[in-house]
Amino acid sequence: MNRFYGLILLAVGLTVGAAVGYRVSHQPASFADIVSTMQAAAKSSDRTVLYYRDPSGAPYWSAEPKKDANGRDYLPVYSDEEPAFGPGGEIQKPTRQATGPRKALYYRNPMGLPDVSPTPKKDSMGMEYIPVYEGEDDDGSSIKVSPGRLQRIGVKSEAAQQRIISEPIRAPGTIQLDERRIAVISMRSETFIEKVEDVTTGSEVRKGEPLMQIYSPAIVSAAADFVATLGMRTDAGLRGGRQRLLNLAVPESFLKEIERTRQVPLTFTWVAPRDGIVLERNVVEGMRVMPKDVLFRIADHSVIWALVDVAEAQLAAVAENQPVVVRVRSYPDKRFPGKVALVYPHLNPSTRTVRVRIELPNSDFLLRPDMYAEAEIDTGSGQPVLSVPDSAVIDSGDRQLVIVDKGEGRFEPRPVKLGRRGVGYIEIRDGIADGEAVVTSANFLIDAESNLKSALKSLTAGALQ
Repeated sequence: MNRFYGLILLAVGLTVGAAVGYRVSHQPASFADIVSTMQAAAKSSDRTVLYYRDPSGAPYWSAEPKKDANGRDYLPVYSDEEPAFGPGGEIQKPTRQATGPRKALYYRNPMGLPDVSPTPKKDSMGMEYIPVYEGEDDDGSSIKVSPGRLQRIGVKSEAAQQRIISEPIRAPGTIQLDERRIAVISMRSETFIEKVEDVTTGSEVRKGEPLMQIYSPAIVSAAADFVATLGMRTDAGLRGGRQRLLNLAVPESFLKEIERTRQVPLTFTWVAPRDGIVLERNVVEGMRVMPKDVLFRIADHSVIWALVDVAEAQLAAVAENQPVVVRVRSYPDKRFPGKVALVYPHLNPSTRTVRVRIELPNSDFLLRPDMYAEAEIDTGSGQPVLSVPDSAVIDSGDRQLVIVDKGEGRFEPRPVKLGRRGVGYIEIRDGIADGEAVVTSANFLIDAESNLKSALKSLTAGALQ
């Protein structure tokens, strides 16, 4: 009772002081203002003080009344006005809403410790336990976080939506020639080299371009028989003489020249069988060559291979005709597009990798054999799937879940089934719907609070029983 009268006297004194101040400023206080001040003072006396906060809004608190460095009293924080925090960490003025009487389910520790009580009590510092009312602990699966706490921990959300997930597989390798585009020039009879054209190793030649002038006794003899059959006009003789020359691998141009002139030249020109670059030149003028000798080796560089090694664990995602982008060290700013031509059937037991052949167009001849290359194989399906950022998934090994943002500070941990993984995104096959917002930042903190809430519910149920 003495406390009540003391509070009334304090309120009257404050009111009189305010009235004097108003009178000095020629604006006297009304009787309604005095009554309102007294009612507010009486009401504050019935509220429970949780702790005291710094009057400047700095993040300092105290369990007992105290003063700051400037001698100002710490401000009391009551049980029904726990403050929220602004973007800069400053304390915002709480908004109180008029509510009817609510039933307290249990009382939780004011410092957030895993300690609850079915009845009101104080902790070791004298702070009152905070009541948890009906409606604040509704379903056990979702939790509610105040706006101030959301700002402090930096929670961010993003909607799940349909995306095309790219799943590149990167594999190292080298650039090699296309085996099907290499031609070897070798004689099928004893031959003498009369003249070699201005063709050297590294020269680019075209199909039908002269390479050398040769003399071959076997070819001259077969050509003479062919000319004789031309005069006889017999089909069997024509086919026989022509076939003998073809067996000696003479160029088609040589046959046409004999048919036109009906004469047998002692020497004739040997031409390039295909477009390409001369890899080897093993002849000089006056040289005698035998059937086993290789005179020229020519390779077409317009289409080239990249042979890369794919890890055994990634092999199932690689298939023929998949698009590929190849990069080489010589041209780091260039991307060479191609496609998977063949997945070799054998595994390298030493490296546990499989060789993959990639075909690349090389019309500008920038790619050269034995260059180091890095291939990026796109194994995605190209179809959009429901996906979320990979930071939204909490994967503990035996469970995978996301935190669904239900709005107004409410969150729900929800298990999901994962699919393919791409660059920054993961396919969600089950668990959430298209358009639902999921937490992408600080989700592990919300998950920890959800686990703590479940533990508190278990402890509460046991204590109440």
